[in-house]
Amino acid sequence: MTSGVGFASGLQGHQIPSSLMGKPPEIGTRATKLAQSTALPRYGYAVQDRNGTCSEGIREAVSTLLPGYSIDTIEQLGSGTDHVAYEINGELIVRFTEEVDLERRAELIRREHELLAAVAQVSPLPVPEPVSSDPELGCLAYLKIQGTPLLVAPAPERLAHAESIATTLGDFLTAIHSISGERIPDLVPSDDQSMREWKLEAASLYATVSELIPVANRGPIETFLRARPPQERHSMAFSHNDLGIEHVLVDPATWTITGVIDWSDAAFVDPACDFGLLCRDLGAAALDAALRSYRNKVEQVDALRERAAFYARCSVFEDLAYGVERDLTPYTDKSLAALEWLFKP
Repeated sequence: MTSGVGFASGLQGHQIPSSLMGKPPEIGTRATKLAQSTALPRYGYAVQDRNGTCSEGIREAVSTLLPGYSIDTIEQLGSGTDHVAYEINGELIVRFTEEVDLERRAELIRREHELLAAVAQVSPLPVPEPVSSDPELGCLAYLKIQGTPLLVAPAPERLAHAESIATTLGDFLTAIHSISGERIPDLVPSDDQSMREWKLEAASLYATVSELIPVANRGPIETFLRARPPQERHSMAFSHNDLGIEHVLVDPATWTITGVIDWSDAAFVDPACDFGLLCRDLGAAALDAALRSYRNKVEQVDALRERAAFYARCSVFEDLAYGVERDLTPYTDKSLAALEWLFKP
């Protein structure tokens, strides 16, 4: 379990006012000039130029978020489907939502701040713990968790350590899946997408990337897409809901997990969804390792394994299409590699 103590003392001399730590500010208490400024186009933040330097817009936004905090360096880390993240002084991460509706933006940040604080109390692994947030600007700041995303670790070494990593994640999912709706009321939605919908979405995405897929894998894929999905009956559990290897950080020297990041998709879903992404990215042996360390009184292991394999096969096309669309080689490479254990010729 991570600790909420020592935020300011860990910031290498860049003071964060204690009044900003731990509690999100009230929504709507001021008119946010920055949110409508030409220095912060469209989403309330500004991106780097081609030389990698940040505009004054992002610096102004961070100064508003953390008044009194000395900003020496700002580096854009990248973007997901719904956010852009910046690293400040090598020690803080500031994430900006890409939601354009101001009320919706504010609500998303308020919920994420409260959710991360609640998850940190339960998780056996480090998760982002909020230092400050500004709902009107649509941004959230937390101390950087040290580590390397598994996605960018060398694939041979990653797969060699997959079972030990998955064993740790099985313990992690035991704790996370135990979080009740009463503990986090109204902070995350329920997402009970039917397996038929999963299959239809997978078929649609497969059609967009099929030319990249080796011929030997196409037959097993098309057989899967024609087959009936597993039974729909399952429990619902609080879930990270995007537990791909891009969100699992490790120490590259020891291959121990140092944190789990990006909880913006968290929801109450079929608990097999989290296991499905582990199977997709780390293989069937990793799935078995995670299930061996997973403790629950609701789900039968065989049923969990069957549904997890289904979600793994459906979701690989989404990651492959994402990598192609955004020209992200790590996503395309790991997705194509996964076809060998998901759809053996």
